[in-house]
Amino acid sequence: MRKNRAVFLDRDGVLNKELGDYVCREEDFHVLEHNFAPLRELQDRGYLLIVITNQGGLAKGWYSEKTLAAMHEKLRKTYRENGIELTEIYYCRHHPEYNSKCLCRKPGSLMLEKAAARFEVEPSKSYFIGDRERDVLAGEAAGMKGILIDSDQPISAVLELIAV
Repeated sequence: MRKNRAVFLDRDGVLNKELGDYVCREEDFHVLEHNFAPLRELQDRGYLLIVITNQGGLAKGWYSEKTLAAMHEKLRKTYRENGIELTEIYYCRHHPEYNSKCLCRKPGSLMLEKAAARFEVEPSKSYFIGDRERDVLAGEAAGMKGILIDSDQPISAVLELIAV
């Protein structure tokens, strides 16, 4: 059986504008439009697009699950309107200062491993694009190639690092 390839994507600073702290309100959630074309290209190459994000603001009580769901629906809808289907969005609701240590928070790789198992993804043919070192570490721990970009940098700048 042929396994799927995926590009895993951090959320803040990769798919939506980085605010420097948590995005706590839907009206502050701004999708990065310059990534529509490169994400469509990756999708056209046959990659699943899966979001992996730490959302410790939930543990801190800075926003609710309802607000987070609204932001994620806005993300899905905006990308869908531009021909991009996000396969799934995984998030860690924990924060080390507010919860006992969890296995899902990046740089932990549990969210990536769960997604890879669920969608039959071959890690060695997959990538994780993020704007923090913890994203690269999580991807590498899950057997993927981690790609570090600057916050809000166009993904088009790293397309050549991803196999056709």
